[in-house]
Amino acid sequence: MFKIIKHILLFLFISCIHKNASAQQNWKDINTVEEVCTSYPDAITYMLNQFNLDYPGLEKVKSAHASGNIVNACNELLFYYKNGVMNAELRKGLPEKSDRTVAAMDTILTNVFVIQNVRGQVPYLTNGHRDWYYKGPNDDKEWAWLSNRHSQLSGVFNTYMETGNPKYAQYLDLFLKDFIIMGNPYPAVKSSTSVWRGLEVAARAKIWSKIFYGLLESEYISPATQLLLLSSLPDHAHYNRNFHSSNNWLTMEISALATVAAYFPEYKNSEEWLDYAIETITHSMKDQVYSDGVQTELSSHYHNVSLNNFELFKEICDRANRKLPDFYNRTIEAMYGYIAHMVRPSGFRVLNNDGDRGSDVNLILKGAKKFGHSDWEYIATNGQAGSKPEDGPSYFYPWAGHFVSRSDFDRDAHWSFFDMGPWGSGHQHNDKLHLSVSAYGKDFLVDSGRFAYTGEVAEKFRPYAKSSAAHNLLLIDGKGQQNGPKLTDKPLGEDHFKIATGFDYAYSSFDQFMDLEGTVKHTRVVFYVRGEFWVVVDNIETDRPRKIDALWHWHPENTLVMDRSMVRTVNERGNLAVIPISKQKFDIRLIKGQETPEIQAWYSPEYNLYEPNTTSSYSCEVKGNTTFVWLLMPSEKENLNIKARIKSENKEGITLSVSAKEQKWLLNIPFYRSADAAMEKSH
Repeated sequence: MFKIIKHILLFLFISCIHKNASAQQNWKDINTVEEVCTSYPDAITYMLNQFNLDYPGLEKVKSAHASGNIVNACNELLFYYKNGVMNAELRKGLPEKSDRTVAAMDTILTNVFVIQNVRGQVPYLTNGHRDWYYKGPNDDKEWAWLSNRHSQLSGVFNTYMETGNPKYAQYLDLFLKDFIIMGNPYPAVKSSTSVWRGLEVAARAKIWSKIFYGLLESEYISPATQLLLLSSLPDHAHYNRNFHSSNNWLTMEISALATVAAYFPEYKNSEEWLDYAIETITHSMKDQVYSDGVQTELSSHYHNVSLNNFELFKEICDRANRKLPDFYNRTIEAMYGYIAHMVRPSGFRVLNNDGDRGSDVNLILKGAKKFGHSDWEYIATNGQAGSKPEDGPSYFYPWAGHFVSRSDFDRDAHWSFFDMGPWGSGHQHNDKLHLSVSAYGKDFLVDSGRFAYTGEVAEKFRPYAKSSAAHNLLLIDGKGQQNGPKLTDKPLGEDHFKIATGFDYAYSSFDQFMDLEGTVKHTRVVFYVRGEFWVVVDNIETDRPRKIDALWHWHPENTLVMDRSMVRTVNERGNLAVIPISKQKFDIRLIKGQETPEIQAWYSPEYNLYEPNTTSSYSCEVKGNTTFVWLLMPSEKENLNIKARIKSENKEGITLSVSAKEQKWLLNIPFYRSADAAMEKSH
């Protein structure tokens, strides 16, 4: 009996393989409703079962379905969408036919995609399908993941609408048909594969919805492809409903769930999907955005990702006439405010944790217009438009622990970013107390960037990117920081910072280092004299002698020289000098593009892009508690004649005098109490 059952199962399995193979052999030629119903009856039956056939307008679909006429039911369903008026913002008038082309899009038509700055060509398999698991030329699973988000289709779609060249629409048709047929059956489990991982599922749902409605009337998008797309979108919604993650992933996945629910209310589960999406994303917004408006991963890149998806979700709910809590819009406004206040005078965002150095100008202008903030417009345009902020020019975000010092809002303004906050809830680097500095439209001291997550670049550089050694920090006995607390339950108090008319003051501490014997605490103070210079004070409390390495990472565009203990730039315009004021005897090295004995002095402005930069390393031995004092002096052209000395020092702080440009400053710089920070200026 067992043998008979075994043979029957084997026969059914082989028959199933032959059936699928037969369908796959001819999948490119499946265009009509009749053909798709014949070739993929299970998929079409499943699709119709996903619809609420009692939904207004689907009466004829329901009648045909009840009578068993699946082909007619599908025709009536497509007629309903093509002749409806729903989602008018997505419906596009078809362009006039032409033979105009766009070279970049023609490259995509050959399946050559540029993913995170890496160019690769997706190969075909023997069955004619593209290899959707292809990892790109660097064998990088990130490449495979991102290529399956189908962002390349947005460019092809827009190009078709601009040119009217049929080949672009025909590519979309075959691409979607290929992917949906190959991707079946939907596994309905949480996955990390390139086809069924959450971020890719979410991105596709958004792009497919636009293509479906935008090309409903196009003769180049076959009815078969339209029906296959309608059969796959419920699977995408099911995945985002049941297997979503948290943090910025959640915002992307839940906004995709809302997209399907709102644009396709005819699905049986759409109302429940939207209810769940609203409850989930509003709860998540409270969890993943601090009260000061900063997303808890504390990466400028992923802050923007979350903001974009929070906004998309609100737009969807507005179209669906679903009201969100009042705090939702206030939080979006606060997230924009953070971006506006953190931006460099050059328009580039903060480069911190896992992020890229991109421009935030257009995003800030969008927020300024949306919320009526002419002060943000002023910041983003360097005072060319809008109205000058009544606050600033420096800003502190106490939950994030992010402190930006500025001289003003013009393009040549001084700017620094001091990281005083928690480790972050995701995409973290071990970089607490890092300082970045820019002036005169030029970056000087920088974060080294993120390099890559997987693949060859990551294998080489990822540990360095996340390490303290890639940041402007101190290494203690060669050791960097351990992972810190992911989140904080309270903001930093006013004792940590002061923003006065003529200066800024901020401090924070860290005392957990990897594999370090004994105890040590590093407290860093940043004192900025507005429009003039920065003083950085590093106070070390230790129970034993230590070797200290102070690292300053420079942007690659700077030309550097070492002048005794001072390291300075010799650029044609825009310079900075790092000058040690304390009396330690340093071993000073300028390191560039080092690979052995460890990676040092490399810079990554964007994912998968990297180049050598210069790190100035100051090393010394200390016997016990020690204070290092650094003067960071910017200048437009040549470095100035500067005199500085420590007038007094104790366990509470230092007093420092600085002379330059026929002026003299006397600075009281406490280690811990902002109230004691003070400045006297004389000529």
